[in-house]
Amino acid sequence: MGRKKGTVEFDESPPDDFDPSDPYKDPVAMLEMREHLVREKWIDIEKAKIIREKLKWCYRIEGINHLQKCRHLVRQYLESTRGIGWGKDGRHPSLHGPKPEAVETE
Repeated sequence: MGRKKGTVEFDESPPDDFDPSDPYKDPVAMLEMREHLVREKWIDIEKAKIIREKLKWCYRIEGINHLQKCRHLVRQYLESTRGIGWGKDGRHPSLHGPKPEAVETE
C-alpha cells in the first residue's frame, strides 16, 4: 500500500455568487464567505506568529545589536499585526456599522 503522489488543490477564493449588498439572499454563499473570511484571518494570525518567533530568535542571537540587526523583522511584525484582531476594530471598515453618536456630559 503506497500513498498517492500529488498535490491537493484548495479553493482559496471567495464565493462567486456572494452579494455584499444583500448577504442574506443566498445563505449558502453567505456561510461560504464567512468561512473564507475566517480562513484568511487565521492565515494572517499564523503568519504573525511565525514572524514573532523569528524576531525572538533574532533578539537572542544578536544580543546588544538587536536594534539594528532585527529592525526589518520588527517592521514586518508590526505590519503583519495591523488589523488582524477578532474585535470590531479588526474588521474591514466597510463591514463596520454606523458609529454611535457621542454623548456630551457636563
